[in-house]
Amino acid sequence: MNLQTHIPISRNTSSAIDYNSRVILLGSCFSDNIGQKLSYHKFQSVLNPFGILFHPKAIESVIHNAITNKEYTEEDLFFFNERWQSFTAHSKLSFSSKEETLNQLNKASELINTALKNSTHIIITLGTSWVYRFLKTSQIVANCHKVPQHKFKKELLPVAEINKSLSSIISQIREVNPSINFIFTVSPVRHLKDGFIENQQSKSHLISALHQIIPLHKNTFYFPSYEIMMDELRDYRFYKEDMIHPNLLAINYIWEKFYENWLSDEALELKKEVIKIQKSLEHKPFNPNTDGHREFLASLQEKIELLKKKYPHISF
Repeated sequence: MNLQTHIPISRNTSSAIDYNSRVILLGSCFSDNIGQKLSYHKFQSVLNPFGILFHPKAIESVIHNAITNKEYTEEDLFFFNERWQSFTAHSKLSFSSKEETLNQLNKASELINTALKNSTHIIITLGTSWVYRFLKTSQIVANCHKVPQHKFKKELLPVAEINKSLSSIISQIREVNPSINFIFTVSPVRHLKDGFIENQQSKSHLISALHQIIPLHKNTFYFPSYEIMMDELRDYRFYKEDMIHPNLLAINYIWEKFYENWLSDEALELKKEVIKIQKSLEHKPFNPNTDGHREFLASLQEKIELLKKKYPHISF
């Protein structure tokens, strides 16, 4: 008896991710979920240097600034809640020191610049079509940083505007890296603070735009994170206590779907070895001062060294 409806996903073999691939992930918090999985399994990856970015305009802005080598200056900051903040970045790049905030912003932008030029794959997760425009400057912000809401105008990006933003993202990156593979996905996290109907409208705008843009560009793909969560995992046992965010079980399920369809056969096998080593490193011996445990550590180190000979970038 089959108690689920399953979303068919075609296995990608021509552009698969392996242990020589270099991946950059940008976007909403689901990028963090997948990025952490890639990092744990020792793939070469760069994860959200500017922090979580929820909408396409924020991602477009960060990419443009990185590719054009923009230097962030005091003009790009504002002081609020005893921290120097930037409307282009997540609060993880906010600090009490102006110099530290600028330093971290510029380091993150340089990291994105390098990653975009050298990566084989970019995974972009879009979270929402709702944006906030700072009334004083008319700037669409990546994060409001708890600035009072009356200072912003809330807007829903139309499909045409999202299309334009996505096209800009793809064309800018392809100018510096023509062979990169794009993997777009829509975050399975529902933004219910916008409202139930408003969230569905927002997600539908993202999905409509993506499916209009993707067929127009080579090596550009869609992974159905949102659809898997809404259909295959349509049960609240797959959610955290807030009934909004996917729990670990759901994240692992979607990650499994991702690697089954995006990792090369060789990477799938090597990933098993990496997991064994990771679990061995996490092992806490009852008595570390035994010959048996010393032999265990020696065997483990031998496995690590063998792996590093083939893939020098892997470190534990």
